[in-house]
Amino acid sequence: MRIGFLFNHDQVHQVAHALPIALALARAGTGDEILVATTNDRLAAEVIRLGQGLIGHEITLVKLGLSPRSRLAAGLLERAVPATKLLIYRDNLDFFRSLDMLVVAEKTSLVLKTRYGLDRLRIVHTRHGAGDRAIGFDKASAGFDHVLVSGHKIRDRLVAEAKVDPTRISIVGYPKFDIVDPYQGGFARGDGRPVVLYNPHPSPHLSSWFKIGRQVLDWFVAHEDYQLIFAPHVMLFERPFVLTVDRMRIDRPGRIAERYLRAPNIRIDLGSRASTTMAYTNAADIYLGDVSSQVYEFLHRPRPCVFLNPHGVDWAGDANYAHWQAGPVIAGAGDLGEALRAAQDRHADLYRPIQQRMVDYSFDLTDEPSAMRAARVLAGLCGHAMPAHGQERRRVHA
Repeated sequence: MRIGFLFNHDQVHQVAHALPIALALARAGTGDEILVATTNDRLAAEVIRLGQGLIGHEITLVKLGLSPRSRLAAGLLERAVPATKLLIYRDNLDFFRSLDMLVVAEKTSLVLKTRYGLDRLRIVHTRHGAGDRAIGFDKASAGFDHVLVSGHKIRDRLVAEAKVDPTRISIVGYPKFDIVDPYQGGFARGDGRPVVLYNPHPSPHLSSWFKIGRQVLDWFVAHEDYQLIFAPHVMLFERPFVLTVDRMRIDRPGRIAERYLRAPNIRIDLGSRASTTMAYTNAADIYLGDVSSQVYEFLHRPRPCVFLNPHGVDWAGDANYAHWQAGPVIAGAGDLGEALRAAQDRHADLYRPIQQRMVDYSFDLTDEPSAMRAARVLAGLCGHAMPAHGQERRRVHA
């Protein structure tokens, strides 16, 4: 069987969600041909970096590109829309036809079935995160042949809201935790002041950045008793414009003013690799955000949280905002001081038990690595038996 793992994005944040499964499958020695396909040099470099010596040996790296005509079209459109990401499928149909199974972390790959008629290609969705946003549970999720999920929360919502057949869902845990230790330390933190991670989402209709983000930064400039890491979702500043298709909204993230760049208590990272390795979620004492699924990676080790609601969402009881139960929710930057104090003062007695329940519902983790659990599912879909846990091959090339 030819099993392909596709990474087709501008940024590298999805690689750690699916690549560990390819590595586990390669080590299992099922006899399948395993290929990892990337669509730009940045993704290829990240695959090699995380590949633990298997890339180019047990796993074949394939670099997919565009035709000259598609490159021209992408060059005209790419500043506003992910044209390259969409054109990749049309220009590489022969590669996708050669596969028996395609494993992906996002949903655009479904065009291979809906538009290009590759009905015999089994597409398995790994998802990328354990968040609560509605788009993660839309009807497109039912288009996959199988879905690998982190925990019971995701399974329950896929069945109830996306009408995914329960037999096409497997709970496997969180493969990213196999390759990025959620308990490892972050960067050197300095003088002991509380470290706050501000992690806004890119979607204009959901994000706090476009309405009050600069007010948040101004608050921290004026309050040096806190250290701030401003590390938004890696796609917020990737393009001059942010376009979201679920609500058809477009907005400009703008520039970061010099006063923020020079502030001695603010660290700014608009999309480096560190934003995807849990370096910041591990380093922070307090999470400040809106709807990013990174809050669940932060909450793997429960700590105080504050959430920003500048859109005035009536969120109580809404599953799409379930994570807002983990800390105070405020409308504007003027309430930050009180909210940060409350998040810390009430953490042990009020918020920590809630956070632990959220984590347990979102992540089903066992002694067996999540990636191996996922590989076991893929092998079963291919009709293979896998070695017992602990009996997998351990050969790694230098």
